Amino acid sequence: MSEENSTAQAASAEPQPGSAGAFSEFSLEQAKLALRKVKDPDLGLNIVDLGLVYDVRVQENNVDVDMSLTSPGCPSGPEIMADAERMLKAIPGVGTVNVNLVWTPMWSPDRIEPRVRAYMGL
Repeated sequence: MSEENSTAQAASAEPQPGSAGAFSEFSLEQAKLALRKVKDPDLGLNIVDLGLVYDVRVQENNVDVDMSLTSPGCPSGPEIMADAERMLKAIPGVGTVNVNLVWTPMWSPDRIEPRVRAYMGL
């Protein structure tokens, strides 16, 4: 076999995006849907509708989330953040997940989705 043919075979053996063997791509929307499954146990509402998720970034197969809690002393904070990480890691194809706790801007009820605020009577 010539060197040229072996190089061509090696190149074709590499997984191509979208082919079997390549990492499974997922979307930003899938990440947000996974985060909607995470509920604040005290309020019984998901963290997206509560406005606790500030930013979600998907790059290749990695996910970074910036989120807050309703207060710095939230007793459910560790549970909520662990649930967020667990739900994101459950998406097929996800690599590294980083859930970053941020306090700027501070969360307030104004961040709650308007339809949920109306439901809560706020």
